[in-house]
Amino acid sequence: MGLFDRLKEGLSKTRKGFVEKVESIFSRGKIDEDTIEELEEILITSDIGIHATEEIANSLREKFKKGEAKESNSLKESLKKEMGLILGSSAPIVLFGEKPFVILTVGVNGVGKTTTIGKLASRFASQGHSVLLAAADTFRAAAIEQLEIWAKRAGALLVKHQSGSDPAAVAFDAIESAKHKNIDIVIIDTAGRLHTKSPLMEELKKVKRVVEKTMPGAPQEVLLVVDATTGQNALRQAQLFNEAIGVTGIALTKLDGTAKGGIVFAIKKELGIPVRLIGIGEGIDDLRDFDTKEFIGALFD
Repeated sequence: MGLFDRLKEGLSKTRKGFVEKVESIFSRGKIDEDTIEELEEILITSDIGIHATEEIANSLREKFKKGEAKESNSLKESLKKEMGLILGSSAPIVLFGEKPFVILTVGVNGVGKTTTIGKLASRFASQGHSVLLAAADTFRAAAIEQLEIWAKRAGALLVKHQSGSDPAAVAFDAIESAKHKNIDIVIIDTAGRLHTKSPLMEELKKVKRVVEKTMPGAPQEVLLVVDATTGQNALRQAQLFNEAIGVTGIALTKLDGTAKGGIVFAIKKELGIPVRLIGIGEGIDDLRDFDTKEFIGALFD
């Protein structure tokens, strides 16, 4: 199965929950103001978000009034174009600056953060980069063990302390080790924490401060991992983590298990934070760079 077909398969639940409803409207042939009202309702109920929905619907109404979207095919193409404009240009992780490139990875419990880190490490390693993983989730011994397994699988180095150690100390040691060994990329795992728990968020801020002091300009990427199946709650998580530590990119996991893939649009419109990666399956190659054109194509094809 090709990569595009894999993406289509991964988005099947979202497509069924959204595009099939849209197609049922277009199949009637007649396009009028009521058609756009119905489209607006579908967009809202597909987790695309109020502001993104308003922008899309208002643009479609304008085109309809100008006679630019009077038939189903032209309205459908306009819808795809407007959705693409909301998402903007694709923005994958791009390495820059002096070594090491530091990725601070954050998120709530159960979103697939450590697995995402492991897959990302494997990808970087396969591209010829040297990678070091920092096991700064010191609350769970299992998290350290899981990261160790991924490090071995990816051929990456691992810096870990005993369970219960200071996460900021792990981050410090990891960056110092990477600088000494001329490592290309450091990926820091942090404890899954509820975004509503202030003490844990304060600890996360401390980790970031230590990273910044240890290496000016780092972390170059603050990657928030969110679970697509949580829908609008993923947007709330992104808002609070962004307020706390300044998120630069999002990895959206479990898209293959949900009809709520529309949350991609809400996150981009509400927060302006790019979705850098999407998870569409369990396989190591199922963590994909988010590509706007490919995503829209897989939804509607």
